[in-house]
Amino acid sequence: MTKETATKDSKAFWSIKDFKERFVDWHPRPIDSHRFYAVLVPLIEADGELSLLYEVRSEGLVNQPGQVCFPGGKIEAGETAAECAVRETCEELNLQPQEISLIGPMDFLHTYRNFTMYPYLGVIRKFDEQPIKPNPDEVKECFTVPFSFFWDSEPLLYQYAIQPQINEDFPYKTLNTEPNYRWRGGVADIPIYRYNEYPIWGLTAQITKRLVEIMREGLE
Repeated sequence: MTKETATKDSKAFWSIKDFKERFVDWHPRPIDSHRFYAVLVPLIEADGELSLLYEVRSEGLVNQPGQVCFPGGKIEAGETAAECAVRETCEELNLQPQEISLIGPMDFLHTYRNFTMYPYLGVIRKFDEQPIKPNPDEVKECFTVPFSFFWDSEPLLYQYAIQPQINEDFPYKTLNTEPNYRWRGGVADIPIYRYNEYPIWGLTAQITKRLVEIMREGLE
């Protein structure tokens, strides 16, 4: 099948077989998501205890300087989410791929800002033997938080409303709809943790909170 043929004679072109063939290896993804990112949620052995590793973003970065995050970034063309999580972690923490062992994907996040975040749980090896020296262009510092801290601590939950703002030129008449149409808004949850001097919040806290929930569900 070709795009040209389908355009010229779309009525005769399509068949059930075409749709079946197209969807054989199709992997579902969010509709209208314009950007895709992946992060590593790193488990490490630190001071004899299982911990999570976090970064503090460099103050020289344009986006979210000085904020706490997991290592990660934008998924490149031809790259899987898992490959992106490992690559970005290696670039930010000066590691080799063989020093990272992936456990598996976690639940992903699709935000109202039209991007999707794919977290991958993994293990960074040999942390006690050789401390991590992050790339200063991207990472100001790293710190670890015992997983027991999150297990024993409920985050502060803050909610804020998300309301659509509709321009005056919206085609209400075309839709046979009145300008007083009741648009639906939503509510966003922001979990907030505080570990020593480090505030952990936003998407990073959401992923952390979900990890704790997944582990709790495993005990039920």
